[in-house]
Amino acid sequence: MSERPVDRITPEELAAEGATALPDKEVLSLLDLNANLDLALDTAAPIDLAIGANANIAAPIDAAVNANVLSPGALAAADATQGADIHQGITGDATALSHQNSTIDQGAPAADGTTTPATGTTGGSLNDGNLLNVNVNLDGNLHLASPIDGSVAANANAAAPIDAAASANIGSPDAASIGVAHQDAVIDQGIQGNATAVGDQSAGIDQSSAP
Repeated sequence: MSERPVDRITPEELAAEGATALPDKEVLSLLDLNANLDLALDTAAPIDLAIGANANIAAPIDAAVNANVLSPGALAAADATQGADIHQGITGDATALSHQNSTIDQGAPAADGTTTPATGTTGGSLNDGNLLNVNVNLDGNLHLASPIDGSVAANANAAAPIDAAASANIGSPDAASIGVAHQDAVIDQGIQGNATAVGDQSAGIDQSSAP
């Protein structure tokens, strides 16, 4: 058996080859995102709120619950009896007064301290270690003012008598389940008075345009 000589490249052929050096492994990534956010904000939100209320609330609750669970031939009974006599009276006024004076002067945001938008390539190469470069530059100057004045006054009567009975048989053949709830509620509610809400707001806002 004869040995075939190994083909070797010449020094001239080796010199003609081109190559690009890869970056270090720790700096190699597939995605490069550069986001530069430069916001100059003037925000003012003076809020004035007054609340006045007169309220009568009554909530008598009567409930009866019983159940038979896996109890053949059993009897479950629940009985709840409630008697409620409620007299509520309020004599008075519910008054809410809200006075707000606000003067807001928002000048143009100072140019000091703004950041310089980043620049970069829009494509990727092995030289910068990224296959995708995304550069986002956002520069916004915002002037926001929201003075809020509110007044709430209320006279209210609320009554919620609740009467409930629940019974159930679950997996209990020939069983009886009875629920009885009795409720007698007499509610007398009265309010004498006025509910007054006054909101007075004066707002002066000067928002200069950005240079």
